[in-house]
Amino acid sequence: IYPALHHSSDTSPSRRRLLFTFHAPTLSLSPQPTYNPSSVERESRVRSPPTMSVVQSFFQQCPSASVNTLSSSSHSSRSVKFSVYCCSLASPLTLVNGNTDKKESERNEIRLGLPSKGRMATDTLDLLKDCQLSVRQVNPRQYVAEIPQLSNLEVWFQRPKDIVRKLVSGDLDLGIVGLDTVSEFGQGNEDLILVHDALEFGDCRLSLAIPKYGIFENINSLKELTQMPQWTAEKPLRVATGFTYLAPKFMRENGLKHVTFSTADGALEAAPAMGIADAIVDLVSSGTTLRENNLKEIEGGVILESEAVLVASRKSLIQRKGVLDITHEILERLEARLRAVGQFTVTANMRGSSAEEVAERVLSQTSLSGLQGPTISPVFCKRDGRVAADYYAIVICVPKNALYKSVQQLRAIGGSGVLISPLTYIFDEETPRWRELLSKLGL
Repeated sequence: IYPALHHSSDTSPSRRRLLFTFHAPTLSLSPQPTYNPSSVERESRVRSPPTMSVVQSFFQQCPSASVNTLSSSSHSSRSVKFSVYCCSLASPLTLVNGNTDKKESERNEIRLGLPSKGRMATDTLDLLKDCQLSVRQVNPRQYVAEIPQLSNLEVWFQRPKDIVRKLVSGDLDLGIVGLDTVSEFGQGNEDLILVHDALEFGDCRLSLAIPKYGIFENINSLKELTQMPQWTAEKPLRVATGFTYLAPKFMRENGLKHVTFSTADGALEAAPAMGIADAIVDLVSSGTTLRENNLKEIEGGVILESEAVLVASRKSLIQRKGVLDITHEILERLEARLRAVGQFTVTANMRGSSAEEVAERVLSQTSLSGLQGPTISPVFCKRDGRVAADYYAIVICVPKNALYKSVQQLRAIGGSGVLISPLTYIFDEETPRWRELLSKLGL
């Protein structure tokens, strides 16, 4: 436990000053005697000890007063201009010979990171609800929730980029974000593994766009842009983007040597018109915003096709108890739901001499094959005091775009009483993506 560190311009003696003594790799915090409990603010959260680099980084940001820093090797002291106060504890504290690099204690809960706001957050919650994995959040202002169907799972609402960062750091085990976010902030980290790469929402593309007019009027491909003589070391192509990893990587790989990048998080489409950039690299959905700002995409300028994905920490899947089992269940539910989207069950009755004879007629039609073939079973009825099976029921699975054509074909071969109902889930014998995941993990 260590005192929270805060900037403050208050140098009154009522504040308790601290003497920081560094004995690498240990850290000793020895408070001076001056102390007024009434002036101490308590922090509600207990934190783990800071590393040397964290404390030094904090020191560099502090503008006032002074603290003595002692080195165990030279026993010399120097004055550094900053002021720190104990704001966490109301009693004297000394931390000696502590492991400053020790991580938090091993947690038992499995953590799933979800986007905290925006369209991505809404679509994610809707998909989970459709999979019978509704997220229960007691208070909408809280950032932690649960999925009652999955025991020992915590849901943490975070910004998409923070989900990726916390997967890398080990603070999360699973997350749902856009592939563009994984690629940008994961930066090829081998611990990140795609569990499901196509959740069928959040579709967009990361693309290079240039003005329609001026020197770019006749430029319609990346090759033509690369060959423009205007770009030199003295006057490089200026690109505005929020993707400071993917954009430079793309330019290097495509031979654009003389490029500079400016960072921006929003309203990038205005940058060329304002004269602060020649081109932009940004996410594009329909392209309407680009067109309305007199910008155009070019051939070969798409950096990444993106949609929502389920991503996991490889280390968590292999080492943390229960993570692989929960991942399997989530993956099966997602696959079953997504497979069923746009699929319908078509049931019809057909007169025939045998199931085989009816099957021959059904399979002669191109739209009546179903997932693996039609299901045909006898329909029993009582006629003249006897039970007879003159009709057969046909059940097939048909995609939405072939629905009416299937009904027509059923009628053409003698089908009647056609019933249609939407499918909710289609569970396969084994999810192909599960086999792929086990292969990636070497299991």
